[in-house]
Amino acid sequence: MSTKPPLLMLLNQPAFSCLDHIGAHYDLRHEPGPGITAALSGGNGIDAATMDAAPDLKMVALAVVGYDRVDVDHARARGIAVTNTPDVLTDDVADLAIGLMLSVARRLPAQDLYVRQGRWAKEGSPPLARRASGRRIGILGLGRIGQAIADRARPFASEIGYFSRHPRAEGTGYRYFDDPVALAAWSETMIVAVSGGAPTAGLVSRAVIEALGPDGTLINIARGSVVDEDAMVAALVDGRLGAAGLDVFADEPNVPAALLGLDNVVLIPHQGSATRETRQAMADLTLANLAAFFAGKPLLTPI
Repeated sequence: MSTKPPLLMLLNQPAFSCLDHIGAHYDLRHEPGPGITAALSGGNGIDAATMDAAPDLKMVALAVVGYDRVDVDHARARGIAVTNTPDVLTDDVADLAIGLMLSVARRLPAQDLYVRQGRWAKEGSPPLARRASGRRIGILGLGRIGQAIADRARPFASEIGYFSRHPRAEGTGYRYFDDPVALAAWSETMIVAVSGGAPTAGLVSRAVIEALGPDGTLINIARGSVVDEDAMVAALVDGRLGAAGLDVFADEPNVPAALLGLDNVVLIPHQGSATRETRQAMADLTLANLAAFFAGKPLLTPI
């Protein structure tokens, strides 16, 4: 009989190879049931039914920062603590946002493909790209990641604006907008950095996309649910939205087929935190939260 504490394993483990050895510390269970006091999950979260199927559950450790797929209200009502991994992935996600911005403006994936297909030698120089610097950059959400993006965007931008529910002290020197449509109308490039979940679902609406317009660029490193994906796809196809750089989608890993043939769109398979260094830091923080729970100590990063 195992003496290791039972752990409900809900995590998509291939995405977190740094946690491959977790079985050395815990008795991994793949179905909820009595006697399980802790669960480990990732972007797939945990729903109320799964919590209720584990009547002794007291803690859920998320190896991600987002908890939009966790029924937090139900967890609180049940007295279940939930932890996540804030801060440790901020830099990588912000770096990717700027990378997408540059890739879209300078058409880097299309230029790379142009060379690989031998078209440079056969057809000469490809179509001209757009300048990445000197543009008005709007940031939808000025939390930890939004602020890190703003810090990186400052050398590129002619001006930075942002939307949040209230003006932020960190936004001193940036133009504040209390309406996403107004921010989009002002922006030449708009970067989506708000949290996911019901409060922000569809925040980048058809009206926001139309306001950004045929010369505008949309960068999304937040959640696919934040954007009205059908409206965005239609606007990109019709030329009513100039370009997009997308790390996240509404129905991952499924990507709208209409996007696949567009060379004004850069598509990334949800790679915001996907570096060896950050995934290790996320794994370490997750394991530290689990260790604290089983030792009866305060959790490091409770939600």
